[in-house]
Amino acid sequence: MSIEVKGISKNYGEQKALDAVSFSVKKGEIVGFLGPNGAGKSTLMKILTTYIAADSGTASVNGNDVATQQKAVQSSVGYLPEHNPLYLDLYVREYLAFNADVYHVKKDRIEEVIHLTGLTPEAHKKIGALSKGYRQRVGLACALLHNPDVLILDEPTTGLDPNQLVEIRDLIKNIGKDKTVFLSTHIMQEVEAICNRVIIINHGKIVADKQLNSLVKETTVEQVIEVEFDKPVTAELLQTLPDVVNVKHAKANVWELTFSSGTDQRPAVFDFAQANGLKTLQLALKNKNLESVFREMTKKK
Repeated sequence: MSIEVKGISKNYGEQKALDAVSFSVKKGEIVGFLGPNGAGKSTLMKILTTYIAADSGTASVNGNDVATQQKAVQSSVGYLPEHNPLYLDLYVREYLAFNADVYHVKKDRIEEVIHLTGLTPEAHKKIGALSKGYRQRVGLACALLHNPDVLILDEPTTGLDPNQLVEIRDLIKNIGKDKTVFLSTHIMQEVEAICNRVIIINHGKIVADKQLNSLVKETTVEQVIEVEFDKPVTAELLQTLPDVVNVKHAKANVWELTFSSGTDQRPAVFDFAQANGLKTLQLALKNKNLESVFREMTKKK
């Protein structure tokens, strides 16, 4: 296993950040680690990269224990933290050369990672003069310098514009062809585009751990139907529909209806329209996706 986590717990005073978390990641997997703010994602990543210690439980990376074999873990992991720490006054090659010395890496590796991460057009500049997207590339290049088997990326696309998102997404996906990638993000589209497996954590506990396709297909979530009537109708009348939990007026005579039932409610909406002298001009079931599954898994009880 590339990553093995068994019963990891971590407290900050009276706050329990992680509560007996267990999972494993096989070599070559790209795993999305999802959860609301404060769920424990960054804490676990810091434990896996030896930045902090767990209160109980064990964890290993490439067979090396994070508590007793820290140097071996650090040499086999590339880590990009949420707040990418860079020396803005250094030139790109200068910064990478500094880190190459830390890792005892040959200098020709610098040009390799510059090419791999698409930094070539900006490699002559100071880091402070780079866009957020290129600064993220510098962070990734640094994480790849020592050619680690495992990449741990904490919110790698935070603050990027749509074009930069696509560029970094493609870069991570390409890197994932040869390495194990464990990444956290709040952007569900990134997970759907990059990852083949999803782990969801909430209040310090794992609430889901499945292949992406299986998770979306098998999870029962609230159902949303978009309906357009031929004439106005009141929200009060729509709220008489069985199992409806939310009624939202979208525009004109178009409504979004949310049902607690997992079964298809379109026949019930059609029957409702006929019973109330209405015609349905549009009746569509909105696709269930990772975002709706995430909301269901992490909603407050």
